[in-house]
Amino acid sequence: MWRYPVKSMLGERLEEARLDAAGFTHDRGLALIDSTTGVVATAKHPRLWRALLTYSAAVRDGQVLVTSPAGWTRDATAAGVDELLSDALARPVRVAAERPDGATVERPDPEDVLDRGVDAVVPAATLEIGQGSPGTSFVDYAPVHLITSATLDAVGAEEVRYRPNLVVETPPGTPAFIENDWVGRTLHIGGVVGTHGTDGTTVLRIALPTPRCSVPTLEHGSLPRAPHAVRTVMANNRVEVAGFGVRPCAGCYAEVVQAGTVRVGDRVTLGE
Repeated sequence: MWRYPVKSMLGERLEEARLDAAGFTHDRGLALIDSTTGVVATAKHPRLWRALLTYSAAVRDGQVLVTSPAGWTRDATAAGVDELLSDALARPVRVAAERPDGATVERPDPEDVLDRGVDAVVPAATLEIGQGSPGTSFVDYAPVHLITSATLDAVGAEEVRYRPNLVVETPPGTPAFIENDWVGRTLHIGGVVGTHGTDGTTVLRIALPTPRCSVPTLEHGSLPRAPHAVRTVMANNRVEVAGFGVRPCAGCYAEVVQAGTVRVGDRVTLGE
């Protein structure tokens, strides 16, 4: 399990957490806003924002602490942090704690980024975020993003590159990109599933396959570039995503139907 307290910064592993309609508490709860354009900063636009993946964020005693590659650690909402980040990123930014109505990100086509390089000026689509989420966090679409071990093994890339909340370990022989077949179905996590419902079980409904941007190909902290993390997906799993067209996908987005506490090692059962 993973949580990313600041959008596009490295996150933190969780062993146990409450999952409700808005997702994990503090997950993508903060983001940087470009003070000039009003656009949410994301490494999806690597020419401008890939340096965010050299920062990390974690929750301690209810506060989100940001650690920079320069070595400083600060409360993300403390006075002076906007200026520190603006200087380091060479763009004026402010830390926001609530997603504005109609918040958008800029997302170049990953094929353009792979073909022309991370520093190239390429066209970037403007996309509204959070459209499948009832909360005010800065999630791309729905409150939960998950991916299976079968897909990760087939692509041969580290899970952190895809920034999932949940990594579901699938049985041997499970085909890659099995998440495609889960759309519209439920996942029951932990608890007991019975003929009359669920007891102590967290229930998700799979909403969409996850379209991939260029983020998995970028450096993540000490991890080097990995073009195959998206090229393999482009070659093997282009699918129709409702509202987005045909996209290379790995993983899926989910909404929370029944809240609960999720723990690493919980059994995951596929429902109808």
